[in-house]
Amino acid sequence: MGTHQSRLDAKGRMSVPAAFRAALRAAATEGVPSLILRPSHTLACIDAWPASRFEALAAGFDKIDLFAEGQDDLATTLYADAWPVEPDREGRIIVPDSLVQHAGLTEAVSFMGLGSRFQIWDPEAALQRKNAARQGAATRGLTVPAVAR
Repeated sequence: MGTHQSRLDAKGRMSVPAAFRAALRAAATEGVPSLILRPSHTLACIDAWPASRFEALAAGFDKIDLFAEGQDDLATTLYADAWPVEPDREGRIIVPDSLVQHAGLTEAVSFMGLGSRFQIWDPEAALQRKNAARQGAATRGLTVPAVAR
């Protein structure tokens, strides 16, 4: 949860916020990189998935007929630009240049928590996105469904 600031250094590294690193450790599977980075389908940011969550998302892909129209497009979109990464001891990750360019990142970056994943943004674009999301949710009257207890 939350929005956290970090920096992108000249080597393409940035520090994952401590709260996000703790969540990644909790979701980790032995021998599997803890994080999958990929360009967002619809936004100028990087989607960051705990590997276990990305695998669960991708499991649904196996239900699509291998020869169905659009299967190749979806597979390319999902996997071709996805990058498994592992934070180093200081919690830094190396972000591929293609993802840095997709998100328009320079030195300052914002990490936005989205529940089971997070996004990496240019700080000004992150602020605009949060404002647009609030407006969109209010306009559509979106709420979280109540859970019976």
